[in-house]
Amino acid sequence: MRVLIVEDDHGIASFLEKGMRAEGHTTAVASGLADASPWLHPDAAALDLVLLDLRLPDGRGEDLLREVRSRGVRVPVIVLTAKGEVHEKVAGLDAGANDYITKPFAFDELLARIRAVMRATTQPSGAELVVGDLRLDLLTKVAHRSGRRIELAPREWAILELFMRNPHQVLSRPQILSHCWDFSFDPGSNVVDVYVGYLRRKLNAAGLPPLIQTIRGAGYRLLPPG
Repeated sequence: MRVLIVEDDHGIASFLEKGMRAEGHTTAVASGLADASPWLHPDAAALDLVLLDLRLPDGRGEDLLREVRSRGVRVPVIVLTAKGEVHEKVAGLDAGANDYITKPFAFDELLARIRAVMRATTQPSGAELVVGDLRLDLLTKVAHRSGRRIELAPREWAILELFMRNPHQVLSRPQILSHCWDFSFDPGSNVVDVYVGYLRRKLNAAGLPPLIQTIRGAGYRLLPPG
């Protein structure tokens, strides 16, 4: 997922950013309303989730949220609220938040709330992607091919999810990089090729047709067998 963290406290922002990256997600950090607003414009690059502090140095988070919802941007938002501040929770939810979490919080609780929000907003009929004989559980992050369990590192899982959401489509290296790594990652790196190679070896079990095809000069695509 592509996650925007709107938080002016450097310690909390760093904690969230490191945790989300460890889970295989890409992150951007904004310290206030002015920094966050361009990310939340309808014409901006798509985001999958926003973690939004309500107390920001240049305004209130719920004001930004109302503005975003008025633009028609439906990205899921979890607001970060101060302990015991019921009015903040109410304000955030009334402004269009999908959920809230109270500071201080355990990262495992945040992950559970994220899973619940994503189930409700993007996976109404299930939490599984299926392409041919390949199955990916979006909640447990476990893949299976022809009944065989495949253990994936977080970055491999993120790439596989991207491929499975776009079967047959050629995905360029910059596209994969922007979805599965940090926004500012060096575009000249060969890290995409390295990780696609890891993923390809795990998916291509003996006796099974290959799934990931290299398109010379263009990128990669996932081709279901048959």
